[in-house]
Amino acid sequence: MFDIQAVRAQFPALSNVPFTYLDSAATTQKPQAVIDAITHYYTQSNANVHRGSHSLTTQATTQFEQARETVCRFINAQSTKEIVWTRGATEAINLIAQTYARNSLKSGDEILISEMEHHANIVPWQLVATQTGAKIVKIPMTTDCQLDLDAYKARLTPRTKIVAISHVSNVTGTRHPIEKMIAIARQNNCVVVVDGAQGIVHETVDVQALGCDFYVFSGHKLFAPTGIGVLYGRLPLLEAMPPWHGGGKMVHKVSFEGTSFSDLPGKFEAGTPNVAGSIALATAINWLQGIDMQHAEQHITRLQHQAYQGLSAIEDVTVIGYQEQASVISFVIDGVHHQDIATLLDQQGIALRAGHHCAHPFMDALDIKGTVRASFALYNNMDDVQKLISAVEKAADML
Repeated sequence: MFDIQAVRAQFPALSNVPFTYLDSAATTQKPQAVIDAITHYYTQSNANVHRGSHSLTTQATTQFEQARETVCRFINAQSTKEIVWTRGATEAINLIAQTYARNSLKSGDEILISEMEHHANIVPWQLVATQTGAKIVKIPMTTDCQLDLDAYKARLTPRTKIVAISHVSNVTGTRHPIEKMIAIARQNNCVVVVDGAQGIVHETVDVQALGCDFYVFSGHKLFAPTGIGVLYGRLPLLEAMPPWHGGGKMVHKVSFEGTSFSDLPGKFEAGTPNVAGSIALATAINWLQGIDMQHAEQHITRLQHQAYQGLSAIEDVTVIGYQEQASVISFVIDGVHHQDIATLLDQQGIALRAGHHCAHPFMDALDIKGTVRASFALYNNMDDVQKLISAVEKAADML
């Protein structure tokens, strides 16, 4: 069985911060193992990588590349050459847009994007559409906050070149049918980009089985530090893509007559990388794989279901797009601004998110300005849920 007390004991912030933390969809707290990995690197192994001739840089480089191998195995990529370090999912999507898309799209081409996407999977495509003359086509959602698969099929045309879709919605926890979407897209010769920021932490990802062309995620939602992320891309695509950032490390030879670039994945990793972040991300992955994730996810689902039952029983509270087996729950109180609710909850020691959740089109489709979102992780417990329900009841009475 899942030992919640043993898990909670590994997160120093849960005992050091006087809050009930229900904002893990924004960023997770970090286990001691990850904190220790960062400390160890800076106290025992701090050196630049892939340059220098001393043993310390050799040690740092070894750990850095071992971390890449860990990520490669974690998502079952075919080669470590397909794993590119980025600052996060946002930078990874921008890299794809400004290298692959900008160099392959032409006027009249179309990019399909769900209206349920995070801004990070909308704005980069809008920018590249402006640069190339391509067109953004919206995939609508149904009234119960599910992606409209029939509309998706109907909007796929010979002009469709890229499909950009999130694995899991950050607003409602909706798990999109990415397997079906990828299969359909491939039949239409489309390239598929999956934003896995919210999905990677809750289920096993096998990029080869999925058949996606690109899959991106951020470390900080996976119990790792901020400022580190991963871009997976199929090798033929990455090899054909030009570099994005120029500088040291991503070059083979520089002269005023021209520059030749490093092999993959180096040509996309200009400058000094986030070595500590990469090592800490690998530590987080190893730590997570030591957890009984089947029971952990069942535990999270129980928390979410209990929160749904309690919140639904409060007068004037409406839960938005409730999804079974998800880690988030978004709600509103009739006639009350979401930020006012969050403020009152904060005063009662409940840390969660209020606003549009970087998903304006999603809010527009729902015809609301924003929601209050509680998001759970494997370190939350039923006491956290009861505190949330009690705090919302009190806030509703006050407002």
